Amino acid sequence: MAKKALILVEGHERVTGPRYVQAARRLRLDPIIFAADPSEYGRMEAEGNETIRVDTNNLHALIHECSRLSATYDIAGITGLRESVYATVGKLCQRFGLPGPNAASIERCCDKFAQRQLLAKAAIPMPAYRLAANAQDVESAAAEIGLPVVLKPAIGSGSSGVRLCRDVEEVAEHATHLLSGKHIGGSSPGMLVEEFVQGPYHSVDIMGDEIIGVAVADFGPPPYFVFHGTTYPAKLNSAEYKCIADVSLSCLRALDLDWGPKNIEFRWTKRGPVVIEVNPRLSGLPDPQLVEAAYGVDLIAEHIKLVIGEVCDLRRTRSHVAIARKLVADCDGIVEWIYGGGRAAAVPGVAEVELYVGPKTRIVRKGDYRDCIGHIIAASPSHATTEAILQRAVDLIDWSITPFSSGEREQS
Repeated sequence: MAKKALILVEGHERVTGPRYVQAARRLRLDPIIFAADPSEYGRMEAEGNETIRVDTNNLHALIHECSRLSATYDIAGITGLRESVYATVGKLCQRFGLPGPNAASIERCCDKFAQRQLLAKAAIPMPAYRLAANAQDVESAAAEIGLPVVLKPAIGSGSSGVRLCRDVEEVAEHATHLLSGKHIGGSSPGMLVEEFVQGPYHSVDIMGDEIIGVAVADFGPPPYFVFHGTTYPAKLNSAEYKCIADVSLSCLRALDLDWGPKNIEFRWTKRGPVVIEVNPRLSGLPDPQLVEAAYGVDLIAEHIKLVIGEVCDLRRTRSHVAIARKLVADCDGIVEWIYGGGRAAAVPGVAEVELYVGPKTRIVRKGDYRDCIGHIIAASPSHATTEAILQRAVDLIDWSITPFSSGEREQS
């Protein structure tokens, strides 16, 4: 009998990718990673996982590799962890008759302007927005909406290229930056200029049409939107929860997202929940780990079950408060040392400690998820106890970053 394989079209070296690999193996699947640059997955390759070099933006090349592998393996499922390839994953699943997302819906949702238009048509509350193709468009849109505004690429994820612009100088500066293509996504087909909606940030995790839960999070200092902490679940009364749930399900209907994991971001304002963004995929770390720590539901394993055509089990086995704290670099430079991970992990109630960097790692802050150098998750039956556990663990971790010299900074 042929071995069953799970194809991962691009993974993620930081925590999430290895978790998919581990969950696949627990489900008796052989994980195989398709990657444009296998060197990105050195840790995963070192653990004995097969990685195949292929242009992951080329559907025909991916079909060829899957067809080649099918001579040796029973391909049980195909998925991907990066938003940039998720629509292609949907097309691959359709080509091989496997469960997966609707590619057309994913493509529309990943285009933030197209997403906004579809949500607006469904009368879903959102920030005022404009699409801009050049610096002049950006300046005009900012003047129409009124400062401050949020300026971001029309396509992208991980808060890459997203910035709060508080005056006309910042608007012009960031528009020039995005037009240069220097952010992680490269040059964008357009930019979105959006009203800066203020209020507590919430995110909703959904599988299929079932709401798993609602988190609350906070960011580091402006002008960027780098997560510093996330709490699961958010403190909401029944009316607030129902309001967020109703708007969330309306988003799914408007965007035709009826399969698999989704994540929806809100700001809670005087007019209730305002949709910041709908992500047609599983949320990035540490949200899946928080759900597991709070409710005992392993979203990664349950997603894989859907991918291979099995029924997922979203029943909660506990009701805890889980809180994550991101460890964020305080300057650009070279990591000299970082320690305390083992001691922090040994604190009773700590569910997870992950340090993403080690000595001699180069740190160049970008104002997005790449500024984080680790995270800690704690969980307990009460919010106050979880906060105390988390702070105890955070205090045990320390690091030193030597700022770049002028020559080193130029190389960065």
